[in-house]
Amino acid sequence: MERAIAYLRVSTQRQHRSGLALDAQRAAIERFAANESFTIAGEYIEAETGKGADALERRPQLAAALAAAKAGKCCVVVAKLDRLSRDVAFVAGLMAQRVPFIVAELGRDADPFMLHLYAALAEKERRLIAERTTAALAAKKAAGARLGNRRNLEYAGSVGRATLVDAADQFALGLVPAVQAIRATGATTLESIAIELNQRGIKSARGGRWHRSAVRNLLERARLRA
Repeated sequence: MERAIAYLRVSTQRQHRSGLALDAQRAAIERFAANESFTIAGEYIEAETGKGADALERRPQLAAALAAAKAGKCCVVVAKLDRLSRDVAFVAGLMAQRVPFIVAELGRDADPFMLHLYAALAEKERRLIAERTTAALAAKKAAGARLGNRRNLEYAGSVGRATLVDAADQFALGLVPAVQAIRATGATTLESIAIELNQRGIKSARGGRWHRSAVRNLLERARLRA
């Protein structure tokens, strides 16, 4: 069996103490390892934010995981890409370490180009949410509202959610040509479209596999008939 080093990260010490987020990551990695015949040779856990240009220097456990993977000539496995970072430059720097990374959620076939692509999408999504939330709060302040109260925070949160909806709509529209090409082959049911998307290596909006419900949501967002 192939060997791998597991890396888990939470953003705060509180999350670390609760263990809930870590348990979910560990379970995802263990499922991936079992399905792909990997043996987890070591586990490294970090409680640190992934933001900032000096993020790698502030994450000694990630550095230790890289060193262990190099020594063992194996890969590093994380549950989700954001456990590494949502920053494209940071992900690019990790790729330069010449240690293979596998994101359990994306599957072992996700190559460095795909990791860069998903990181770029996550980074853009985070930036859009921050920009729209800041703009919403600034507009409230200009109108004379006192920031920090519950109603203003709820308003800013609704703007952030609207950004997520816009991003999901754009993702769906971008897949319209692929869905139309699949339908042209005779695959017209939700299940058959899901199978074709998976076989073609196209990931869902969450970076995972396609299922009937996900295809239905995609068609609804793209305004295509099932």
